[in-house]
Amino acid sequence: MGMRTIMSSYKIIIDSCGELLDDWKGDSRYESVPLILTVGGEDIVDDETFEQKSFLAKVAACPECPKSSCPSPEKYMQAFECEAEHVYAVTLSAELSGSYNSALLGRKLSLEEYPEKKIYVFNSRSASVGETLIALKITECEESGMSFEETVAEVESYIDSQNTFFVLENLETLRKNGRLSKVKALVASALKIKPVMGATKEGTICQLDQARGINKALVKMVDYVVEKTKDSGNKILAISHCNCPKRAEILKEAILERMELRDILVLNTAGVSSMYANDGGVIVVV
Repeated sequence: MGMRTIMSSYKIIIDSCGELLDDWKGDSRYESVPLILTVGGEDIVDDETFEQKSFLAKVAACPECPKSSCPSPEKYMQAFECEAEHVYAVTLSAELSGSYNSALLGRKLSLEEYPEKKIYVFNSRSASVGETLIALKITECEESGMSFEETVAEVESYIDSQNTFFVLENLETLRKNGRLSKVKALVASALKIKPVMGATKEGTICQLDQARGINKALVKMVDYVVEKTKDSGNKILAISHCNCPKRAEILKEAILERMELRDILVLNTAGVSSMYANDGGVIVVV
């Protein structure tokens, strides 16, 4: 803790679409603000009580499509009320969720009460481990002694450089919840055609490619990852998977065969990402 006295204190708040690293779970500098998931009239809070297996079983058994609702501005305001001098929030892409606007409003409310506080809200323009990597970047900047303003600039530039890719067994939840509204007509799932999806720079979802069967789609996704990642030796890549650790491990090996990376993280999707990715989905962000 010696350095901490010289360096300013910080706190990072991530909405629960972002996966927390194990190290962060007991650390008061990291807080997850939960979204609420609704399956057939039952509300499930996406916090440490979330159980992926039972959730997926409920979704499979329910004829209605599950839905998510974002945290209230008050929830963010409560999270912003802390001793830390520098407070950062990282949210789901503003194009996919109201979480970003909710956090901005929470910030406005906090600053009305504590005008001297430094609070910044990052629109990840991504989701899942994209948010995790942004939180990791904030941590690196803070730990290296950067000022609040330098950290914000560095992290915004990092978000600009980030790429998000995913391949899902099932796109129905995204489709039925209107998250694919900007995607051109997708091929019929009856043909076993699996689209390779990505996030645009604005944070909407787009289709990059397609392949027959999930394994071929994963191979194509790796091609995109390799092609789009400049200066990969300095980058951390993250994979999140929904209940398919073996698939994530194969994907990790395939990526490492093709590119140098500073580090590679593999995480299991939390609640929101489990809901949208569905059983068997994988997400890669670098």
